[in-house]
Amino acid sequence: MNYPGHQDNHPGSPELSDQQHPAAPAPAAATTAAALDDRYGRTPSRNRRARALAIAAAIAVVVVFAVWAIWAGPGQTSHGLDTDDVGYEVLSDHATVVHSQVSLDPGTEAECAVQVLDKSFTIVGWKVVTIPASDQRSRTISTEVRTTTRGVTGLIHDCWVP
Repeated sequence: MNYPGHQDNHPGSPELSDQQHPAAPAPAAATTAAALDDRYGRTPSRNRRARALAIAAAIAVVVVFAVWAIWAGPGQTSHGLDTDDVGYEVLSDHATVVHSQVSLDPGTEAECAVQVLDKSFTIVGWKVVTIPASDQRSRTISTEVRTTTRGVTGLIHDCWVP
């Protein structure tokens, strides 16, 4: 609050600022680009280093992509592998039969992981079965899986060509 004859001398007030900081000379107007570059480290050698680092990073990205494309690309085939879960039969608290249909290119062998789950979706039985090579594309398989507790569903988890 301003009272008559009272000076407002808080930091930043014009009166206090004028008392502490007399007029400072203006900075030199002619600062060259070379002086600024030197001051902030913008030198030709630093620019070359940054450019070389960017090129190396780009090359690394291209190499990683090429390796991935070769690994996951056209050389990897599924051999026409397809599975369908047909059903299951709970035989007892410790056995379930899983019925599935597997489609596969004729003459190709496959392996499948068959699993049985309980009511909380916990795996209580697991078995890897081999599907032998055949002249037929589709085959129906029935797999008996031993379980630790009573299963409530059975299915093929995954299949692959060894």
